[in-house]
Amino acid sequence: MTPQAVVFDIGNVLIEWQPERFFDSVIGADRRRAMFATVDLHAMNDRVDSGETFRDVITETAQATPEWHDEIMLWHDRWLDMASPAIDHSVRLMAALQSRNIPVFSLTNFGIQTYDLAATRYPFLRQFDRDFISGHLGVIKPDAPIYAALEETSGLPPQALLFTDDRIDNINAAAQRGWQTHHFTGPQGWADRLVSAGLLTKDDAT
Repeated sequence: MTPQAVVFDIGNVLIEWQPERFFDSVIGADRRRAMFATVDLHAMNDRVDSGETFRDVITETAQATPEWHDEIMLWHDRWLDMASPAIDHSVRLMAALQSRNIPVFSLTNFGIQTYDLAATRYPFLRQFDRDFISGHLGVIKPDAPIYAALEETSGLPPQALLFTDDRIDNINAAAQRGWQTHHFTGPQGWADRLVSAGLLTKDDAT
């Protein structure tokens, strides 16, 4: 069926999210590898995305590993430099869908405070028709309740949703529920999928 709403992940779909690349540029690849091997920084970030307070989680982690204290605090102090840049083609696709009155929802693992911070740089984060942000919901992808929350709130059947995400585990969880899905590996592939789904013309999708 033709999708009735399009669901966007944000990190690496609308905004690049590459913490390793950021730390490589600041402290060098060797030190970054050593730090990530010592401290599970992605697990730390999952706590933020699950609704814990951004500053508290980063500060607690930094204090628990004093040998990496200053570097870990960069996750807080320079977070916007990690969440950068916007993927402009994807942003245009979001706007093109909405210009055709196709609802666009977010479904994202994102902290409460970090989402507000990101929105100061990326105004399109305030332009979704509905937001499903893990920090506010208290559950992260690929756990089933976050998908169920979107279904329940939107009132749309699973097969009416077209969802894109860069992580295959998140895509698989949605597909198991009957959602239409697209594994995001770049904006052109996503543009082509939106055209093939009958949602955009080729001109719209540029």
